[in-house]
Amino acid sequence: MAEQAANVHKKERMANMELLRILAMMMVVMLHFLSKGKLLPDLTGSVDAMGYTSQFLETLSIVAVNVYMLISGYFLVESGFRCARLVQLILQTLFYSIGIPLCLMAVGLLSPSGLTIHQILEYVFPTQMIHYWFVTAYVLMYLFSPLLGTAVKAMGKRQLQITIGLLLLVLSVSKSLLPVRLELDSLGYDCVWFMCVYLVAAYIRLYGLRLYTNAFRGFGLYLLSCAAILGITLVVRLLYLKTGQLENFISATYGYNHILNLFAAISLFYGFYYCKLPKGRLSKLICGIAPYTFGVYLLHEHVEVRFLWPEWMAAGTAVTPVALVMQAVGCVCIVFAIGTAVDALRALLFRGVGHLLKGTFPDRLIKKVDSVMRNE
Repeated sequence: MAEQAANVHKKERMANMELLRILAMMMVVMLHFLSKGKLLPDLTGSVDAMGYTSQFLETLSIVAVNVYMLISGYFLVESGFRCARLVQLILQTLFYSIGIPLCLMAVGLLSPSGLTIHQILEYVFPTQMIHYWFVTAYVLMYLFSPLLGTAVKAMGKRQLQITIGLLLLVLSVSKSLLPVRLELDSLGYDCVWFMCVYLVAAYIRLYGLRLYTNAFRGFGLYLLSCAAILGITLVVRLLYLKTGQLENFISATYGYNHILNLFAAISLFYGFYYCKLPKGRLSKLICGIAPYTFGVYLLHEHVEVRFLWPEWMAAGTAVTPVALVMQAVGCVCIVFAIGTAVDALRALLFRGVGHLLKGTFPDRLIKKVDSVMRNE
């Protein structure tokens, strides 16, 4: 695996990994469609066929965040920190956090007079106000990435194994085994967990994992992990219904920092890693779409629309499990298509502005920071 990874460094993009990036973002949309559309069942009560179908879709998609971070960490450990990338991410986030309210005001769906100071701060300072929790966690992790990257390359394989093992023990294994909610447990919604996943991705890039030898094993272990996530949940639910205990532990396996979630994400990552896509139109299309996937998240998860778009798409109107699956997949595809199209236009605008700013003080400052970080 290490030799294969070394050969990959010479390629600009890996179509199989970009396809996984696309799938991960579609999974994110699926998670939000189910949760914001109020389709997930209350596992402390009775659950019908529709509820089990929603829970099944949730189970298959719950690895999305960890998969996205594994992809980012896998490439970031070699590409390193770039100030230009950080600025681009922040500006991209601001484009949506400020632009969407302005558009809603223009069409009369948001009243300027009704805005609170808190809302305005969410628009103008989305990272600091945790408007998008993923962006906040990722930006903080990215700021630490020069330290993490330097440490990873300075450490030996054994040292890195022990470090990751201890982190997983504290952040993941303990919460996965104990039937209580620990105060330290943030469910994986923070930069500390992202840094841990970054280290796992770095280890995969540098040394690989012997457990995974082919795509079949990767996909198989992903499905097995999903089955375990759902199975444990249903078993704990039955125990709760009989004893009235463990209520807070019913959905524990769906935390991003649960060990089964991470294992499922790693397995899916390897499944796609070993699926080499031939060069051609399909690979070019995948690599062409992938850079705009993050815009899908920023568009549909904006604070002013995150609960509205499932309503616009009639979430909850399906009457059979098959209809629910078809509706959910269809809505995910629609949101993804709209999001990538909007972000492609955003990128076009940014390229035009970037061309105008070439050679200016901000451009020189960013390049100077990047030069310093690379010790040039």
